[in-house]
Amino acid sequence: MVIETLKLSGLFILVFIVMRMLGKTLLSQWTAYDLVTIIFLSYAALGAVNVQGFFHAVICIILIGVFYMALSKLSLCGALTHIIIGEPTILIKNGEIIQTNLKQLRYSITELLSTIRSFGYPDIQDIKYAILEPNGQISVISKGNLRPLTPKDLNISPEYTEFPITVIAEGRMKHKNLSYINKTEEWLISELEHKGYQDLRTIFYAYVKGDNDSLIIFPYE
Repeated sequence: MVIETLKLSGLFILVFIVMRMLGKTLLSQWTAYDLVTIIFLSYAALGAVNVQGFFHAVICIILIGVFYMALSKLSLCGALTHIIIGEPTILIKNGEIIQTNLKQLRYSITELLSTIRSFGYPDIQDIKYAILEPNGQISVISKGNLRPLTPKDLNISPEYTEFPITVIAEGRMKHKNLSYINKTEEWLISELEHKGYQDLRTIFYAYVKGDNDSLIIFPYE
């Protein structure tokens, strides 16, 4: 029983280390591969521990609780906070995507766009900061001129603004999105060449603003 308890202690620490290595994105909106990773990680850890009876199970539960409280206490220490909890990471600053941070966190542009749209900001240029918090959630702060008044406050009915449509993501053309806005591949290539871009693979993200069909481009850094 002592050996199994020691196994549990070691596995708790090991799983914690692996979870920290996997990064904050694992704690946010789970994708299929995130869920599979969690399931197999849990299965591997549980399979290595042989709980021998009710008394041993109680000891294991108490031990897990002790580890949890110990980590919670240690996370309050300034020197250990960034190791145990992590630190916020800026993904968008003044309407510009911080590509190096996305790459370091293994966070795709598709996930980022989906998240900021859920906050009601379809255009990244409207965002002052988008920050990935240590708990895996994203905080979005819009530019000052976009809030806090609403059309309802002023008793006005604004014109409908077309949704920005992604046409290039991580060097790949979005053909379906082009057809949605009645644009062709030839039109996109012509627009890129007009702006000085000859190779699609040099572009990290590009979208079309629906109000005037202007193409906004973010090249790879």
